[in-house]
Amino acid sequence: MMLSELYGKQIITNDGRKLGFVEEIVLNVEDWEVSDLLLVKIDDLAKAKPSASYLSKNSVSYKAVKNVSQTIIVGSQAEQHSVR
Repeated sequence: MMLSELYGKQIITNDGRKLGFVEEIVLNVEDWEVSDLLLVKIDDLAKAKPSASYLSKNSVSYKAVKNVSQTIIVGSQAEQHSVR
């Protein structure tokens, strides 16, 4: 799958909670792996005060992803940034 195919996909928890849609993708450039999926545009994130809190509420760790098809299914809330 190409990274561009992730944009716009809906993210849903494995218990059915709809978190939002992929707006941006964060890459770990050391490993060239996806680290997080953002539910907001990066410009909105940069304007937010405080941005760290806004980031944690609007991101999902890619490690939490269980399945990618028409939607993205993520694991339990304990695995997601948005709940920490």
